[in-house]
Amino acid sequence: MPFETAVTIKEVLEKIEKRDFLLPAIQREFVWSQDQVLTLIDSLMRGYPIGSFLLWEVGAESVGKYTYYNFISDFKEKAPFADKAPVLPGKSLTAVLDGQQRLTALNIALKGSFTQKKKGAWANSADSQITKRAYLNLSDEPKHEELGFAFDLRFLTDSEANELNKETNKWFLLNKVFDLTDAGPAIVDEITSRNVDFKEGYGRLHRLHEAIVTSLSINWYLEKSQDADKVLDIFVRVNSGGTTLSYSDLLLSMATNQWETKDAREEVRAVVNELNNSSGRDFSFTKDNVLKSALMISDLPVRFAVSSFTRENMEVVEKNWEKTRKSLLNASDLLRSFGFTRHNLPAHTVVSVLAHYLSKVDNQDTFVQSSKYADDRRLIKLWVVRTLLKQGIWGSGLDTLLNKIRAVINENSSGIFPLEDLHAAMSSIGKSLNFEESEMEDILNAKYGSAKTFGVLSLLYPGLDFTAQFHQDHIFPKSLFTEKALAKAGITDSKAEDFKDKYDLLPNLQLLKGQQNIEKQAQLPKDWFETSGMSSEQLSNYLFDNDLGGLPMDFTDFGEFFAQRRARMMQRLKEILATP
Repeated sequence: MPFETAVTIKEVLEKIEKRDFLLPAIQREFVWSQDQVLTLIDSLMRGYPIGSFLLWEVGAESVGKYTYYNFISDFKEKAPFADKAPVLPGKSLTAVLDGQQRLTALNIALKGSFTQKKKGAWANSADSQITKRAYLNLSDEPKHEELGFAFDLRFLTDSEANELNKETNKWFLLNKVFDLTDAGPAIVDEITSRNVDFKEGYGRLHRLHEAIVTSLSINWYLEKSQDADKVLDIFVRVNSGGTTLSYSDLLLSMATNQWETKDAREEVRAVVNELNNSSGRDFSFTKDNVLKSALMISDLPVRFAVSSFTRENMEVVEKNWEKTRKSLLNASDLLRSFGFTRHNLPAHTVVSVLAHYLSKVDNQDTFVQSSKYADDRRLIKLWVVRTLLKQGIWGSGLDTLLNKIRAVINENSSGIFPLEDLHAAMSSIGKSLNFEESEMEDILNAKYGSAKTFGVLSLLYPGLDFTAQFHQDHIFPKSLFTEKALAKAGITDSKAEDFKDKYDLLPNLQLLKGQQNIEKQAQLPKDWFETSGMSSEQLSNYLFDNDLGGLPMDFTDFGEFFAQRRARMMQRLKEILATP
């Protein structure tokens, strides 16, 4: 692998602008912050080395086999994706295997801009995004010592720069360095046109010009092999340090190269967005979840390993892609019908299991709503919540667990979710869903706001209609448990401490529809009942649905209520979490 002659940053950026340098699909998105970008510029101006680069010369005969992306110049935090680059058949190109983040950072700082969300602004408001460009202070020493800068470099909006330049005109836009035709008279003319100390200003601007236009600070190794496996192996090795690519990024990129009719990267991005943000869904599933589901549904090895992503395997994944997409969306809708969202689903891998099961259902598009599948849905919910409540199910040994689960689902011929068979298979690898009484005691100690709390309440009180949004709500409101409020109610000393220890725990919590919770606010149960507008029948149903029989009207009886409801909850848990 020959070592190429060093070149200037200006020359490299010109190659990027002419699209002589492109990014292969195995590269991830740009992930650097503004501070990291400026640190790189500061290092160059100080004469520090910034490391070598690894390039791949893709011959004309191989160019059409792969997918490439352009370098970003105007970065947008909201959409950090590079554009796909069209390539001319019969023309070779150079792909960057190692150094994408550094080269993109230089392209943004010296040729483009950095757009990010404005602090405190609503994401969808017209002025929520703010665009900044990189500037050098020609006059002052850096004020952000925590970054260790030798030069005052900042990202500023054009209006900020104009305001700061009203008196001294000391802020120099970095991309103007390419307008300086030489390192002598041109810099002198630039400095004398500004109200800054000549010696300081000249020194700083000369250092910038030298770092970007004059110094041969970029060097690279050039790989000329057209063997994709060899190139991929090199890529994995050079990315084994620093901020490494996740396997899902790497394998996604391999799939992009190998799919015949679709772009795997774009398809997966689209599904992730649909799962999380469309049709009322509110989750935070990732590319890993989508890829893992695709492997499960295609009956391929689920471990994220390069050796698994052969062209033959990718043909199977592509062939099954529409089934995978539909199954994932229906699985997401099923979890939503159970009341889960991004805020209360602690283990995302569960969606892959549900997607695989639904891929075996004949009419899966009706699964979530049809009464035909009511028993099936009940068993699935029981299994899902048990796995979420049981410590360690979705931790280590995940791939082994998924293989076991998939084997049970594949062999299932009962026509209904195989809860018992799954329990047996999971127990065989140390993932038992049996619960000891001490574990149930821990479950009942779940606190307000935790994801586990929602799971327990939804399991204990399945009669609630989760097509509506539900909030975790304190039955006796939190505001009653301050020292001042307790003293006012005549509750002091050890009893007051006992109340404060218990008010945030499960027996004082319920799931309440969002609007009801807003209307209830911090009222005592008896006061809320009087103003809620519920009929006696509706009130009776509410008390029954939430296991609130014997709910005291007087706050001083909170301790007795807590103990009684906790005992009833424990009995329910024992019945529900009994071995299948």
